[in-house]
Amino acid sequence: MRVAFLGLGIMGRPMAANLVKAGHEVSTWNRSAGKELEGAQAAASPAEAARGAEVVWMCVSDTEAVEQVLFGPEGVEKGLESGAVVVDSSTISPSATLKFAERIRAKGSDYVDAPVTGSKIGAEGGQLIFIVGGAEATVDRLKPLFAAMGKLMVRVGESGQGQSAKIAMNLMIALTYEGFAEGLTLATKLGVKAEKLLELVNASMVRSGVVEYKAPFVLKRDFSPNFPLRLMHKDIHLMLDAAREARIKLPALETVEEIYEIATDEGQADLDYAATLALLEKWAGVEVKGTSA
Repeated sequence: MRVAFLGLGIMGRPMAANLVKAGHEVSTWNRSAGKELEGAQAAASPAEAARGAEVVWMCVSDTEAVEQVLFGPEGVEKGLESGAVVVDSSTISPSATLKFAERIRAKGSDYVDAPVTGSKIGAEGGQLIFIVGGAEATVDRLKPLFAAMGKLMVRVGESGQGQSAKIAMNLMIALTYEGFAEGLTLATKLGVKAEKLLELVNASMVRSGVVEYKAPFVLKRDFSPNFPLRLMHKDIHLMLDAAREARIKLPALETVEEIYEIATDEGQADLDYAATLALLEKWAGVEVKGTSA
């Protein structure tokens, strides 16, 4: 398929590379210059990349970036072919997604929201999980592309519902990790070794994929960004905004957001979100680490 891929960041670059490997004809655009991808044709603007493409795939930082890429002066809208499909794998506002989809459909094209989970490692290995909202027939057309970049595609419903499910999942990830970090901090302060606590966690109902994934990094004091704290913080704001729109309360998340705010103020925005542990350690006067760290 002829695919325009817009956004060659931590996730987008390996996703686009996997499309090239699968034999698709890929054109790329990135806001920052110098991120050309071998085997793909670099474009000077989103509009140029979109011309002639059957599918325009985006993976950028936030809602404002998606809007600019789509509808800015040299945005996708200017080059989009009638009958093409726009796919957004960014994590953005569900309500904004509905507005973007309506505007794209008015141009004779279709729109699918397909945020991902699986982090940098999943993107590199083609093992992402796509959380998809859109018309069933349109989603079916995209299956070869999902297969090239991921291990699973779940269509959860119509437009906007992919984004809604994604932020709900990220809410659980943020709260689960924060509980893990607090448990580690308390145990360390009380003299329990981190490895022993993990042995118990992994043998009990407390076990979780979040803990299994993050624990090795935490024990090595490795907070290099698989999922930067600034992006999880952005997603927390999306969750709280959606909750306000739906007139519901998320009290645990409101508390976690305060932790992220302080972590950002202390210069941790570009570290992995697991670095929120460092704040708890600072307040407790301890350091959590494995015996080999």
